[in-house]
Amino acid sequence: MARYTFSTHVAASPERVFALWTDLARMGEWVGGVTGVIGVSGPIDRVGTTYVVHFGPVKSRTEVLEADPPRRFATRFGSWVLRGRSSATFEPEGDGTRLTQTFETVGRISAISSWIFSRGSYEGSFRGELETFARLAEREA
Repeated sequence: MARYTFSTHVAASPERVFALWTDLARMGEWVGGVTGVIGVSGPIDRVGTTYVVHFGPVKSRTEVLEADPPRRFATRFGSWVLRGRSSATFEPEGDGTRLTQTFETVGRISAISSWIFSRGSYEGSFRGELETFARLAEREA
């Protein structure tokens, strides 16, 4: 298993940050390669809700494992490219929110993919996506 944690400050309230983070229709604005989300089984802030994220032809079935608005959100996700768990915490900090995201991946292919995505801050990397999200949330705050 591989584990990566990234954190950033967002100049917006935890409520606004959490709301944008869980807005599945907008996920493609900061998560590289997302072409759509389908099959949402229930409210996104309810444990057990499932949905499928499309990355072009690759599908990642996702299940909400934890939802504690506006403090914590965690999912289990899986495709042949990347499989594991993602969690995010939203903590008040100064004029905004400390957003911390942790990825825990399972499997050999996921370990290789996550190692690549964990390096640097290029568009599509874990850190790059987190920073893109932060700037989007700040523009809208």
